[in-house]
Formats: sequence, C-alpha cells, structure tokens
Amino acid sequence: MKETTLYQIDSLYRDHFRVKGYIFGEGKKSLCVMGSLRGNEIQQIYVCSQLIQCLKLLEEEGLLAKGHQILVVPSGNPYSMNIQKRFWPTDNTDINRMFPGYDKGETTQRIADGIFRGIQDYENGIQLTSFYMPGDFMPHVRMMTTGMENVELAKRFGLPYVVLRETRPYDTTTLNYNWQIWESNAFSLYTTVTSRIDKISAKQGIEAILHFMYEEGLLTEQVGREDPVPVHVIRDTDMIVARTSVAGLFETEVAVGQMVSKGELLGRVLDSYTGDVREEIFAPTGGTIFFLYTDPLVYERTAVFKIVS
Repeated sequence: MKETTLYQIDSLYRDHFRVKGYIFGEGKKSLCVMGSLRGNEIQQIYVCSQLIQCLKLLEEEGLLAKGHQILVVPSGNPYSMNIQKRFWPTDNTDINRMFPGYDKGETTQRIADGIFRGIQDYENGIQLTSFYMPGDFMPHVRMMTTGMENVELAKRFGLPYVVLRETRPYDTTTLNYNWQIWESNAFSLYTTVTSRIDKISAKQGIEAILHFMYEEGLLTEQVGREDPVPVHVIRDTDMIVARTSVAGLFETEVAVGQMVSKGELLGRVLDSYTGDVREEIFAPTGGTIFFLYTDPLVYERTAVFKIVS
C-alpha cells in the first residue's frame, strides 16, 4: 500500500486541507473507490477504512491480480467531516455538485478539479454516496442513464438491486456523471445509513466491491460471499412512494428490507406539541421497504417510504 496526496490547500491557521488516497498494486488504473464528499457521510468513510484493511491483507497474501492499480480515497472533504457539517463550511456548497471542477474557480470547484484530475483515468469508479434526503436504504448499486451506463457490469457487485434513474440537468456536475463522460464505468454504491456506522451493511458494501473486483479479474480468488444472489434491475420510477399529508413528529413501524402487505400500517405523524396522531400512513402496495425516511421531524408531502413490489 502506498499513501498519496491527491490535492492540498495550504492553511494559515490549522492543518492543511489534504485529500489522501491509498494505492494498491501497480499497472493499469483499474478501479477507484471514492468515499465521502460530504461532511456527514460517516458510513462512507468507514466503509473505505475497512476496505483498505481488507486490501492490505489481500495484497500481503498475494491475492491482488498483477498489472492492476486500485485507488481508495476515503474522504474528499475532511474539513466538513471534522465539524460534522454536510456541505463546505464557509459557503455551504456541495463538492459533489462541482465536477469536473475548475482550477481557478471557487474553493469547492478547485477541490473538485484537484480530486478529478487524480481519479478520472480509472477504468471503473465506485462512489460511496448518500441521498439528498435523510433516510435508510436497501444496499444497492445506482446508475445514471447517460447512454454510457453498463448494466451488466453493475450486476457484478452481486447486490439484490441495481437502480437506474434518468439524468437530470443538475446531475451533470456530479462525480458519477463526469466519470461516465470521461469514459469510466461509474457506479454509486449505497449501504443502509449515512451519518452513523452500520457494520452489517458496511460489510455488505465491502463484499460487493470485492465481488466486483473478482468478476473483473482484479482478485485472483473469490473473497467473502460466494453464493449467487438474484439481481433485480429496476428504475427509480418503479418504486411506489408513500408521502405525508401533514407535518409533525415522525415515527415508523417498519424497517428497511421488511416485507409489507397492502394496507399495512407503516408509520404515523404526531402533533409535535400534544402527541395526537395527525396521520397514519398505510402501505399503498405490497412489497419490500426500499427506502425509509429517518428524520424525527417531517414536512407535508415528504416521501417517507419507497416500496419495491
């Protein structure tokens, strides 16, 4: 393993801002794993840290295929991570809306440029990212439909779901989109949580990455999970959404991954002062809870459950 600094901003008053990467193997730039770009993506940096531990052992045991280079970047935003602020501390901008970056632009544009210059040439790119809404997910691989997406490759992670979604105008400044435009196979890998550590889904994420590496010839032996898992390719528009009609305190009766029946009680919205039940939310269809909103306060018309039937 070799440590490298992909980008640095010198600071007058505190330690320098550094984006560090960890390189395994030598040769063709075959795989880059990008961790947290936002300051609350604790699970994402944790997954990268545990993946680095796995790759160190695999490298020592000689199980990494020769002629391939693997790069893991645990965090692209350590300043925000230090203070648990989701976006850039001084102007609240999102680094993952600044790609491919601009080296003479605003601070977050320069950071995105510095990161992208270091990772854009890798054949495959995996981003451990988070959703714009607070919530828990079924572990899955997500891809934008840019016309260059490769669904068959996405299946090689061995996760139960591959989710495709249409590209929107604001997606053109994300890392995933720009990786694809620069001819990398780009995947967004979601584990269950974001702002806390969940060891079970972290292990699932690491096993999925190692499974992909084996399928792509980057590992000489299968590591971890071996049993094949049926992979369902769905579109985000296929999910059935249950929304609130009022605001208040939100409590749930189900968990991510749970099978529910049509009409089953999923959760409630309570009056935040009196505790009276303002609304009960029932399953609009039978299926699996794919997404669950997790903030204790909820607004009217919020998508609190997404169900795959």
